Amino acid sequence: MKLPIYMDHHATTPVDPQVFEVMQPYFSKDFGNAASRQHSFGWRAEEAVAIAREHIAHLIGAESGEIIFNSGATESINLALIGAAQQYQKKGRHIITVVTEHKAGLEACRYLQGQGFQVTYLPVNALGDIDLDQLSHAICDKTILMSVMAANNEIGTLAPLTEIGEMARKKGILFHTDAAQACGKIPLDVRSMGIDLLSMSAHKVYGPKGIGALYVRRRSPRIQLTPQIRGGAQEQGMRSGTLNVPGIVGMGKALELAKALMISESQRIGKLRDQLYQEITEGLEEVFLNGPPLNKRLYNNLNMSFGKVDGDALLMELREVAVSSDAACTTSAGEPSHVLKAIGVSKERAQASLRFGLGRENTTEEVRYVAGRVIEGVKKLRKKVPRPT
Repeated sequence: MKLPIYMDHHATTPVDPQVFEVMQPYFSKDFGNAASRQHSFGWRAEEAVAIAREHIAHLIGAESGEIIFNSGATESINLALIGAAQQYQKKGRHIITVVTEHKAGLEACRYLQGQGFQVTYLPVNALGDIDLDQLSHAICDKTILMSVMAANNEIGTLAPLTEIGEMARKKGILFHTDAAQACGKIPLDVRSMGIDLLSMSAHKVYGPKGIGALYVRRRSPRIQLTPQIRGGAQEQGMRSGTLNVPGIVGMGKALELAKALMISESQRIGKLRDQLYQEITEGLEEVFLNGPPLNKRLYNNLNMSFGKVDGDALLMELREVAVSSDAACTTSAGEPSHVLKAIGVSKERAQASLRFGLGRENTTEEVRYVAGRVIEGVKKLRKKVPRPT
């Protein structure tokens, strides 16, 4: 076992060696521009992009022509929400989303509010779930779009995508989902789930940073988006700019691997996550699970609060373990996570929270070590808490 140990896979993942290997030629040997159709350098790049598009489309049950490449999930979400809102605003200017969405989605919605759109932010219960009846009642004749993330990046809540998609289809509303955390980890089928727009990112699934994609439905109905980046009309005019061929090749390979390993990884990593939770809770009192039960959340997610402990102080005790306090406080204002606040976690508990994101390279030995370090660190910090006189 080597230190430090990485358990922050919701933030990013290491590039899989197989992904890195297939990317390498496109930095030097096959460096052509995929839009250069007059010579073999461009042809090879274009072919590599086409193959990657097929792998990504196959993962989510889409057609290759429905995959639009961009710089990552943040851009993908902005293109989906702002592009759809601007394109269909003559039909209505009302959007529905959820208070626990990623900041990329929430900030895009706030931007649209500044442009005169009305946005309904649905609340969630203590598990992070929305009320489908409440979602239905929020729809009005001006609603054009609803956006609900597939898997929450902080507490791992899984959305009922099929039910939401069915509701959107019956009402004639577009349905977007942020699948940055879900893509490659849980089964997704845009056809059967009624998804019109789906955002994804390579670096959450052992691919490179700086590359992502947006699924845009082409039939029943055909979705059009107002482009947010204009230029050479690449990607069907929806996202101009020279294609990041090495990144696209890497993303295609990463999602090809994810599809092949999805069942085995979910079982193995899920057992490691459960073991981590069990060992920590057996060794400590006043430990709280934030969000849904373990068997109802994303299989690699664990978000816990520790009573009578400061989260930042605990992170200092865990210097050789990479975990996240993003689920506890934002770096700018020191305010509790908007997700933990939305599910009713107190400010004190939120500020004593850690998010563990287990991944492909983690082992049983590492889980035991991390659990032991957490137990040791919490007990040490609790001894420093002054007792009431």
